Amino acid sequence: MGDFYQNGVITTLHNLSRRPVEELEEELLEFAKVRPMALVLPCLYSELEGPAMENIVDELCKVPYLSKIVIGLDRASEEQYRKALKFFSRLPQEHVVLWNEGERLQAIDQELKEVGLSPKELGKGRNVWFCMGYLQAEAKAEAIALHDCDIVTYERGLLARLIYPIANPGFDYEFCKGYYARVANGTINGRVCRLLVTPLLRSLSKVLGYHDYIEYLDSYRYPLAGEFSMRADVLAGIRIPSDWGLEIGVLSELKRNYSTNKLCQVDIADSYDHKHQDISFDDQHAGLNKMSIDISKAMFRKLATTGVVFTEETFRTLKATYLRVALDFVESYHSDAIINGLTLDIHREEKSVELFAENIMQAGLSFLDNPNEIPFIPSWTRVNSALPEVGNAFLQAVDADIAEFS
Repeated sequence: MGDFYQNGVITTLHNLSRRPVEELEEELLEFAKVRPMALVLPCLYSELEGPAMENIVDELCKVPYLSKIVIGLDRASEEQYRKALKFFSRLPQEHVVLWNEGERLQAIDQELKEVGLSPKELGKGRNVWFCMGYLQAEAKAEAIALHDCDIVTYERGLLARLIYPIANPGFDYEFCKGYYARVANGTINGRVCRLLVTPLLRSLSKVLGYHDYIEYLDSYRYPLAGEFSMRADVLAGIRIPSDWGLEIGVLSELKRNYSTNKLCQVDIADSYDHKHQDISFDDQHAGLNKMSIDISKAMFRKLATTGVVFTEETFRTLKATYLRVALDFVESYHSDAIINGLTLDIHREEKSVELFAENIMQAGLSFLDNPNEIPFIPSWTRVNSALPEVGNAFLQAVDADIAEFS
């Protein structure tokens, strides 16, 4: 049983009654008559061979209210793209698979490069951006959800609760973020959110004083969740970050574009487990090590755009403040684990905190060295302005790939 506490400046929608998914789906079927719904699945080909995707597709086959599923497929050869089309063919909903490495989509990407609008980095951000471009060009869905493709505990109720606040015509939300407890295999997971994001936000508040952006981000119970939903009009105006700052960057864009009463978060799962990234203690360019730097820089960039002035001394103070706050959080999480019969490796937790403290400083110095770095992919509004025919070309390219290789 979840609590009903409203924290921060955005609405929290709890799971108070464990309402049956079938009841939610009956309502969503009614909502779909006036507000068509789509799902975006950004995935790697390797995830089709992993432990999660088979069950995700099985669960999606039972979902009655979706009018479209858009699958963005990364790192796939022609043979693998053919297998992906077959893999998803049992979905009863209308669906498409975007072959991002295929010649046709690569040709569109080349057009974007020629006008300086192509995503510069490979990864989830680029994949999500292309899927959003497809949905915007098609212009049929009015409520759109997105979730990861490595969720080993996936049940279709997750999607129903995620899209409900956006699909319900009686609600006035433009964007909804999913949240959940990252507990699996007898321990508490979600280290980057627990040990970096929240302590860093609390430390920024101590060092800088009150700031509405810090309060806003701290209102999200799991700001790094890969699950969110939005109204279709949100797609055109937001810029998607291309690095590990994707989730923080999206939330920052929503803060810039919308009043907080248009945003909400919803409890979507009692248990949630997915592929765990290695922390990569010895490699700043991999795993949670790189993620912590990208996320920290995303926060610093956003705060700088609001007028906050950073210096090397600021980051030294922030590092020291963060270290104390984060170590206190380790104690809190250890107590929480013990009372719930879970385990928590304090040595590994504190090693992670020490690494993140160093990376906060590294991210700060990197920001000072290159304050004009722009890791955002341009909005689709800008793309369509520069290349008015790109949407139709995009739709035709995807249809042609499916027709040729299915």
